[in-house]
Amino acid sequence: MATATRSKPRYRANLDGSLSPIVADLADPRLNADDAQAPTLKAAHDTSHDAASHTRRGLETWLPQGKSADADLLPELERMAHRARDLERNNPIAAGYLQTSRDNIVGATLNISPRPDTVLLGWDLERARAWSRTTRAQFRTWADSPECDAAASDTLIGLTNQMLTGALTNGDAIALPLWIDRPGNGWRSKLLVIESDRLDTPPQLGHRADIRKGVEIDDNGAPVAYHINRHHPRDYQQYGQSAIDDFIRIPAFTPWGRRRVIHLRDKTRAGANRGRPIFAAVTKELFQTGQYADAELTAALVQSLVAAFMESDLPPDQVFELFNSQENPEGYWAESLKRVSPQLKSGAIINLPLGAKPQFLAPSRPNSAFDAFLLAVERHIGTGTHLPRELLTKDFSRSNYSSARAALLEAWRYFHSRRRWLIDAWFTPIYALWMEEAVDLGRVEADRYYSLQHCFTRARWTFAGRGWVDPTKEATAAQIRMDIGVSTLEQECAEQGLDWEDVLEQRAYEQQRTRDLGLTPADTASLIAADQRERTTEQPAEQGRATA
Repeated sequence: MATATRSKPRYRANLDGSLSPIVADLADPRLNADDAQAPTLKAAHDTSHDAASHTRRGLETWLPQGKSADADLLPELERMAHRARDLERNNPIAAGYLQTSRDNIVGATLNISPRPDTVLLGWDLERARAWSRTTRAQFRTWADSPECDAAASDTLIGLTNQMLTGALTNGDAIALPLWIDRPGNGWRSKLLVIESDRLDTPPQLGHRADIRKGVEIDDNGAPVAYHINRHHPRDYQQYGQSAIDDFIRIPAFTPWGRRRVIHLRDKTRAGANRGRPIFAAVTKELFQTGQYADAELTAALVQSLVAAFMESDLPPDQVFELFNSQENPEGYWAESLKRVSPQLKSGAIINLPLGAKPQFLAPSRPNSAFDAFLLAVERHIGTGTHLPRELLTKDFSRSNYSSARAALLEAWRYFHSRRRWLIDAWFTPIYALWMEEAVDLGRVEADRYYSLQHCFTRARWTFAGRGWVDPTKEATAAQIRMDIGVSTLEQECAEQGLDWEDVLEQRAYEQQRTRDLGLTPADTASLIAADQRERTTEQPAEQGRATA
């Protein structure tokens, strides 16, 4: 006689700590399942989040390790940097991205507008403006000449582009502020830009946990010193340097607080002491896309040439008799083909060997799917490098005015964030270094400089302008923004890479010169209104022609 089995009672916990039996729900067979089926149900839902599942198909082999920022990056940084530099040399998309970044983040214009803190200094606006004009003029004598470069070859814009390129390709860039008294120079503060490959841990100090790929840190993670190789680690192969582990330890600051190393890198994780190359997330796509494009180009080039196979249409017995009648049967066919091969060209009349006919190849290039595939890959690369595809490839042929404007606005958000990063990590430190010498030489007046340094080193930096897609519309919009009070002349000039004081001074001179010559100044507002009236009258006429 079969014995009925009962499943074990199930209970749930109440708020008061007591247990209540769970009533079976006939609509859900899982609540009535025996305990033998419970492991199967648990295996089907091994985690609460699909993102953490280790049994779901496609995720079972995806088991990344959770390491610290330095443990994730530093062992692989050298290889990533070398690959990024190779892409910059040989991949057109990577080279174009770096040039686009340099042109839009820094560009050909670099101006400074000192902004001393008038509240803490107790200055009135007139004194602050006079001090700013003097300081700006003094700074230009250093920044706009090779006096700022320890190698005596670049201005501050050139050094900035070197640092930006190094930070993007290598992950970080290094500059050493030096004090060099060079004949003929009015300034002794110099900047020496070095390759980040030289920042490394000396072999004899590899056991120390407080040195992270050349950066020596304290218990709070603040940099204490930097270990710099006197030569590039690969120079001993090319130029015969005597040693590859000749390191010098440079403290991060002097005893009185002057910075001795400027380390430019994008810190995205807590505890990271080195930076990551911008191409790290798209290295595979860039490299393989370059290989694919080369392969397509080679295939198209090969198939553009005249190529043919020689076939024989003679029966086998006739071929046997033909070759046996020759003194050198093997050489006859080879010599015949030698006479034919050089004649394979356009418009040629070719005499073929006996028993042969040409069979030409049918070209299959260009590949019709190549452009669509490359377009999809370019979108991925643009996303990984924070640039719209249109700007990455300089191709706006697939965009209308609205989409192009949206793409450029998105790009400018990225450029502005990179500019702020450069200002905080590069321009502000070197401005403070220069200011210290300017105050010491008496060229800039700054009482209590060391106690109120932050009050004297505040400044607004102006870079290259973004340009205009439609000058009339955007100039009108700029005028409206100033009229309703949401913008100023300084902001509008900065958007175009101009210094507002220089603009006003030049305009005042031009207006005075115009009056001196007896000319009538042009009214800008009336010109804009006339242009708008002309556009308005042209539109109905064009619509009428289209209707007709």
